[in-house]
Parts: sequence; structure tokens; C-alpha cells
Amino acid sequence: MRVAVIGAGLAGLVAARSLHGDHDVVVLDKGPSVGGRLATRRIGEARLDHGAQFFTVRGAALQAQVDDWLERGIARVWCHGFAGRADGYPRYCGSDGMNSLAKDLASGLDHRTNQMVFMVRRTEDGWDVVIDDGSRIAADAVILTCPVPQSWALLAQAELAIPEELFRRAYHRTIGLLTVLDRPSAVPSPGGVQFDADDASNAFGFIADNQAKGVSPVPAVTFHATQPWSTEHWDDDVALLRTLLLERARPWIGEACVLDAQVKKWRFAGPVDPWVDACWVEAEHQVVLAGDLFAGPKFEGAFNSGLAAAAAVVGFS
Repeated sequence: MRVAVIGAGLAGLVAARSLHGDHDVVVLDKGPSVGGRLATRRIGEARLDHGAQFFTVRGAALQAQVDDWLERGIARVWCHGFAGRADGYPRYCGSDGMNSLAKDLASGLDHRTNQMVFMVRRTEDGWDVVIDDGSRIAADAVILTCPVPQSWALLAQAELAIPEELFRRAYHRTIGLLTVLDRPSAVPSPGGVQFDADDASNAFGFIADNQAKGVSPVPAVTFHATQPWSTEHWDDDVALLRTLLLERARPWIGEACVLDAQVKKWRFAGPVDPWVDACWVEAEHQVVLAGDLFAGPKFEGAFNSGLAAAAAVVGFS
């Protein structure tokens, strides 16, 4: 089958890799790199994870993938908990940043970045995926792993009966601050501090020292604002956000001087109310919606959603 996967985040890459070899698969993403929120940014010599910071494992499917990554040095254990609250579960991260996991999954796939999909249109033989430059990719089946409101918009003219309670699902927003320092930060060992992301009294939900984490060769700290703070300040000017966040970050920066600070916004940081199934399938026209909205918002939920999407496509054939 010819399969088009729209979205090169974790779910899309897992689905494509599962189908690769038995089907003709192409992965399209509007961004400059694969990974979605498995995002790692370079600022000078610094390297910062600015989306997902770590992941845990509960199921056998993801554990098998992690065992392979560990053996090849792609992933490693960061710690077993934060602020002295070890719970026995390893927190894994990419050895060279979280984006290195996505790049490994994409290796050998036909993945095309900087491809803004304009529309997904039904044809007599299946589907046309229309790119904003006017080019088209023909497919027998389509997997959409971008945020569901975006997937719904791309399928608007396809007349599919997507449940309203699905495409109207809300997503959290997160504002991040990326800082490069002239000396080590005041973030305690193991280089991470985790708060309640829903707590309106806190400015930050997670703080990660990328040097202590082993990602950056120089001091660099990622700050993720809480969901209430991010919602309240979403429309603020970027310069104002930088000032406000730096003020709140000072206790964690300590005596260090800030050499650079950049603001990053995640419009679809995670679902408010995840869909209970691992994906949504429209078998008659061979369409699957998947991603971190399905089966839980965490890394493993997106991974399992990608596997479920691939299994659905195999069922089409």
C-alpha cells in the first residue's frame, strides 16, 4: 500500500517505521526537522531539550525499543526521580538530546521536512495529499498524527464522520524559556525539578539543567511554565515573556549570568482530556488519526498510538 503519514513526531515515526519495508511509506512534516516535541535546540555551544524532557516505560513494546536504544547508546537513564523522591522508575532521555531518538526512528525512512500539507483530498483511487507548493502525493491510506484540530482542518473537504467530541478536544499550552549560562546553575541534583503543571501558584512546571542531564557541554537550563501561567500570558509580547520568566527563574539560575535567553511556545503541548482509544480509524476510506491525544499524553502513549495506527493500516490491506 501507498501510505502517507502526516506529522513526523513520535507517533508518526513509530507508525512509519512499523510499516516500512512492507508498504510504500512517506512521512511529511511542516517543521525543519523530525521529532515534533522531541525537540533539541543548539544555542552556540549549548544544547537544550525544549520539548519533552524525559520518558518512563511501563509496557513491553516501548521497553523493547528502549533496550535497543540503550544497547546502541541512543538513549540512557537520566535518573530515577526528582527532588530526592526516587520511585524506582528510570527516567530515560536521548543521549544527545531527545531529538536524537526521533532521528534514529526516521533513519532509512522517506521523510520530508519543510512540507506544509495544505489539504488531504479524496480521489477515486484513494487520497491526494496536497502540499502548499501545489505538489501532490497519492496514497491508498493516510495516517494523520498532527494535533487533531489540525488533522480535522486538513480533512475538512473529505466528508468523514469524525466525532465532534474528538476534534474539539482541548490542548494545554506551554511557554518555555531556554537559557545559556556562564557557570553552573543552582538546579539541584540530578538536574531536574518537577512541580504540578496545573498549579496556578507556580510559574514553572518543570526545570531541567541540560548540562547536569548530560545533554549540553556548557551550562544551559530549560524552564517550562505551568499550564495556567502559559494560558494567562500566551498573548504577551515575546520580550515581555522573556523578562517575566527570567525574573521567576533567578532562584534556579543562582549566581550565574545569563548569556542568552530565548522563548519557545508550544501551542499543542498535550491534551487536556485524552481520547481513550489508541487511535481513531475510518476503515472505509482508510484514514487513521493518531498521536499523543490518544491513549495518554505522555511519550509512551504517543509511541503506542503509532503502533496502533500501523496495525490499523495493516488491517486495511
